[in-house]
Amino acid sequence: MLVLTLVLAAIGFALLVAALTTGSVIWAWGCIVVCVIGAVLLLVSALSMRRPEGESIQPPGRHAKR
Repeated sequence: MLVLTLVLAAIGFALLVAALTTGSVIWAWGCIVVCVIGAVLLLVSALSMRRPEGESIQPPGRHAKR
């Protein structure tokens, strides 16, 4: 999902450049829509990566074989 967010950011930047060079409001609105979709995906991804507060993290070498 993070890769999709990065792709949407690149598309949004391209639309921003197109809007600035042509002076068209349509390209600017397209940039806004794409960037909002990317921001929502980034927020969903960040919230899904969070761990519950009661879950503890074990040290990495605790169960290693010697």
